[in-house]
Amino acid sequence: MNRAQTKILIAEDEENARQGLAALISQWGYAPLTAADGLDALQKYEESSPAVIIADYQMPRLDGLELLRRLVDDLHHKVEVIVLTGHGTEDLELEAIERGAFYYVEKPLERFQQVKLRTLVDRAVEGLRNRQVIELQTIELRDAGKLGKMVGHSKCMQEILGLIHIIAPSTASVLITGESGTGKELVARTLHELSPRHDKPFVAINCAAVPETLIESEIFGHEKGAFTGATERRVGCFELAQEGTLLLDEIAEMPIATQAKLLRVLEDNKIRPLGSKTERHVNVRVLAATNKEPDQAVRSGHLRQDLFYRLNVIRVHVPPLREHKEDLPDLIEHLIRQLNQKHNHQVRGVATDVADLFRSYNWPGNIREVRNVLERAVVVCKPGEGLITRNHLPPDFCRPQRPGAGDLEQLRFPPGTTVEQAERALIYQTLSTTNNNKTRAAELLGISLKTLHNKLKEYESQSQN
Repeated sequence: MNRAQTKILIAEDEENARQGLAALISQWGYAPLTAADGLDALQKYEESSPAVIIADYQMPRLDGLELLRRLVDDLHHKVEVIVLTGHGTEDLELEAIERGAFYYVEKPLERFQQVKLRTLVDRAVEGLRNRQVIELQTIELRDAGKLGKMVGHSKCMQEILGLIHIIAPSTASVLITGESGTGKELVARTLHELSPRHDKPFVAINCAAVPETLIESEIFGHEKGAFTGATERRVGCFELAQEGTLLLDEIAEMPIATQAKLLRVLEDNKIRPLGSKTERHVNVRVLAATNKEPDQAVRSGHLRQDLFYRLNVIRVHVPPLREHKEDLPDLIEHLIRQLNQKHNHQVRGVATDVADLFRSYNWPGNIREVRNVLERAVVVCKPGEGLITRNHLPPDFCRPQRPGAGDLEQLRFPPGTTVEQAERALIYQTLSTTNNNKTRAAELLGISLKTLHNKLKEYESQSQN
């Protein structure tokens, strides 16, 4: 829509002022509409859908603030409102901004105020138009099975993409659940990129990967001299993510004492770095993720119930890939496109027998495993070959193990085996299957890498006693 087609509605009860503003709007290249009071403005808005309303605060029947209240659901995505106020009415101006006004301009409209008003109108129209374009593109991408870097046409993925589109603009906390490798961090990044905070920092911390003695310092920061080894001030994740988004990954692995401090921060929006005597205000949207069942984590004491309720305002569950294999073709195409760009290759896709093999495989490592398999294939695929064949896949991919060589499905325990003994055997058998790849073993076992390391240390200690 060009400027001449962009409608600006003027709500002003004084006729001379109303006609003067209409003349200015016309000179600036916009299409002016006029209303004699707030109720008239509401009717004209419903009939004509203007991009901006310039509303006088003092009007009969319906004043400028009440007009803002009536339009609250449409503000910033369908219309912007600029309020005209009297000189020296600072409290009124602040209230107008708090109610959603784009900004205010003081009357009378002398030369300086006219320049200010024109600048505000231009900015309001441009910002509104940009947001509408982004929203339309987002809806189109979601309907096409793509949102940011997420893809999928299956029913469950369409539900997730639709939910992300709805909740991204809000500031509500989101709990993202799902098995390892399903793309929980990708969900968090997409929420950030589609939010008003998209141009601010996105910070992610894996609570399972940070030693318990350092996690408070990583999250909240510390002052110089706060503890032995604190030789300088450290900025924590909350301050790094100021005005942006913070993802607390594997939240159920966070120490209980730290969870209590986190809950206080979420309630007060204030942090106190270790060693500091003062609190600092933070404006951060907090997202959390876990590969555990949250209710079970609460029952087992790994996750505080009050923190769970505070984080679980909205839950996004990402299903394992085996439950939506119909998305594999889209996912493979999307990943190959990314990997071609990363490695400067020209792979066109996968051979038919490889596609059949992929469909028959259950992908215990989920999307992360798909990416790893495809990245290896893209790297070893020679120029000119074009398609990924079985020869490009890992030698042991989708091949059954020989009996006794680590096939977990063949694992049996005799009567009388304790749970502790079975757990130990299962962990060592899984490590054997993955050639001692602890990260892969943790994924197969459905536990965090930190938990696996702790179990192995425990077994080693037992064997030495």
